[in-house]
Amino acid sequence: MSLIRDLADQIIQAHRSDDLCIPIPAFSINSPPPRIDNEAAADHYELAGALAAIEMGFIESDAKVLGKAWSRMTLHDDGGFNPFKWPSRPEHFDLLPWTRNMNPNAFKECPKRLGLYGVMPDADWVKRMVEAEIPTVQLRFKSEDRYKIRRQIKESVKAVESSKTLLFINDYWEEAIDAEAYGVHLGQEDLETADLEKIRGAGLRLGLSTHGYSELVIADRFCPSYIAMGAIFPTNLKKMPTAPQGLGRLYQYAKLMSHYPLVAIGGIDQDSIHAVSKSGVGSVAVVRAITQAKDPKAAVKHLQELMQS
Repeated sequence: MSLIRDLADQIIQAHRSDDLCIPIPAFSINSPPPRIDNEAAADHYELAGALAAIEMGFIESDAKVLGKAWSRMTLHDDGGFNPFKWPSRPEHFDLLPWTRNMNPNAFKECPKRLGLYGVMPDADWVKRMVEAEIPTVQLRFKSEDRYKIRRQIKESVKAVESSKTLLFINDYWEEAIDAEAYGVHLGQEDLETADLEKIRGAGLRLGLSTHGYSELVIADRFCPSYIAMGAIFPTNLKKMPTAPQGLGRLYQYAKLMSHYPLVAIGGIDQDSIHAVSKSGVGSVAVVRAITQAKDPKAAVKHLQELMQS
């Protein structure tokens, strides 16, 4: 166990300033990485990687995925164990060994860069975003009244007709199919109940939410049109299953999943959007930065300028 502890401490020390972990005591790396015989190597590196991840604040499911990734990276990459590296390639995480263009079950393609992505509460806001010429908008309308839901979706679909704005419908995939929307956005919890074959067959694009490494791996199995990653910063708009991911983790997620269109989401405003957009994501989703602005149309323009600066 002392060997695994030593390896884990070296990983933590090497990355404690990378915005990947919660504040932790400083360790020192005074000795070279220990050598492990090949038979035990995989288990040792996996346990060390998982232990380090737990102590860096990753949830258990993410820590397990990271442990396996550390083992694959250490055993298969040149140079052996190096605590200053970080798993960042698809093969480290056993992601699908082909691009989405080669996967017959992939959902319909959407632009690699979806740009500024406004998440709006109703069809009136969708109309305002079309007028502001926002590249991508999501209708996140919450109601238990099916008539109101259908009406909101139909009005939103009509609003984007003959415009350059792409519309995704949050949650209500059946109504989105009926209204011939551009796409739907689902959470991981929806994967068990949504008829993905029906969504794919109808030609709708699919966006999936993720909140860490384990959910990124799950999302990859479905080969969606885009992957959303968050919450990057604290947000009160919805209850999140994990703590805010932060920029350090976002940059690593974006590097790992660069073969997908990516959307960063959660607590992003005009003060943080530039740093978020530099992570490599092709889209940044915002809510309050637009809906609470004095001039939403001007806010859209300003946010896009910040993304491109």
